[in-house]
Amino acid sequence: MAHTVDDVIPSKIEDFKALLRGEIVFPSDANYNETREVYNAMIDKYPAMIVKCVDVADVIYSVNFARENDILLAIRGGGHNGGGLGLCNDGLVIDLSGLKSIRVNTNDNTVRVGGGNLWGEVDHATHPFGLAIPAGIISTTGVGGLTLGGGVGYLSRKFGLTIDNLLEADMVLADGSFVTVNSKEHPDLFWAIRGGGGNFGIVTSFKFQAHVVKTVIGGPTLWPIEKTEEIMAWYDEFIHDAPEDLNGFIATLVIPGPPFPEELHNKKFCGIVWCYTGNPNKFDELFKPVLDKNAIFQHVGEMPYPSIQTLFDGLFPPRLQWYWRADFFNKLGPEIRAGHLEYGSKIPTPLSQMHLYPLSGAASRVGKDDTPWAYRDAKYAGVIVGVDPDPKNADKITQWCKDYYEALHPYASGGAYSNFMMDEGQERIKASYKHNYDRLVKIKRKYDPNNLFQVNQNIKP
Repeated sequence: MAHTVDDVIPSKIEDFKALLRGEIVFPSDANYNETREVYNAMIDKYPAMIVKCVDVADVIYSVNFARENDILLAIRGGGHNGGGLGLCNDGLVIDLSGLKSIRVNTNDNTVRVGGGNLWGEVDHATHPFGLAIPAGIISTTGVGGLTLGGGVGYLSRKFGLTIDNLLEADMVLADGSFVTVNSKEHPDLFWAIRGGGGNFGIVTSFKFQAHVVKTVIGGPTLWPIEKTEEIMAWYDEFIHDAPEDLNGFIATLVIPGPPFPEELHNKKFCGIVWCYTGNPNKFDELFKPVLDKNAIFQHVGEMPYPSIQTLFDGLFPPRLQWYWRADFFNKLGPEIRAGHLEYGSKIPTPLSQMHLYPLSGAASRVGKDDTPWAYRDAKYAGVIVGVDPDPKNADKITQWCKDYYEALHPYASGGAYSNFMMDEGQERIKASYKHNYDRLVKIKRKYDPNNLFQVNQNIKP
């Protein structure tokens, strides 16, 4: 992109403002600093203008303005992206947070969701109908970013990734046109957005298949960090053979404080957070092997599905410092288990942690070419996050995260889940799409030949 907003004739900006129903926030406005904030406080970018869109027309006008004036463009949905890819310096940010709408259709259990909604809002709307859409593990995450990257969470083994439950999307393309994409209309574009990120256009609404989920049995079990290798070896055998109603991601973590008992505070653990969607009467028998592992703490019980989705919201409010690293893994072999013990024992701050999300079951039955998500055969999506409220600890959490990642990366299967990546360069992006990358490039070339949508895990045309 050649120009900044300063290069644009003021009268053009005035004409643009007159077209919009939403507000434009400029650096001189009192609410600018508040408006430019995203979830990760480590991200500090200064856009020249932020357009708070209230409808699809605002999105179209904004795309046209950015394209016609050759201005760098970023798209912000929920603002959760680790690398801060919902913001840019000196360019225009299209803020979708005003595009909120949720409609549940009980005839076919489908749900239409606005491009600016958060997952907690979706859970709130679907729960009274006894329905849920597979999503992540934090309810403040944006629907758009999570979906376009893939969507791994508590329901992945039972119902697949979020993209496996996407039926249709409405999009604004780089040329300002508006299209609906599904398996029959623009099927190439529909394929690309199910894992290819924000490279191909701006999704203003999603249509999902929801599933019957009202209550789940879930919660954490904890073992002392010294037992990491033993618990991981057992878990690696147990989870993929377990019925698909049972999911559980394994972690190395510190208990930061309440609501956990005081004797656990600031101690390091290997933990598993469980979520069971099946017949409650069968749970005790299924869970017996877990109980036999003698956890020193467990708090597993029946709860409404939205409760498990919000379990960690209180620990991870917006505006903490975050640094991310990620990999896919096929097996938790001895070297990997030893690495998790070593770096799990060195967690630098109470909120920093490592998660491994199992990818077996429904998520693994989708073909490796059916969506851009190329690692259907991987057993785990792993993520390491350095997290702390204090900017003074930014270097410390970043270094721990990088060291942890570098120790385990030689045993990984190549790429990473794009939603867990920071700005890590083109080779890393190619590795994450593997054999699907060239196909994504062709679709990018067709729909966004000048790379208007480039502030993302960018697929270059």
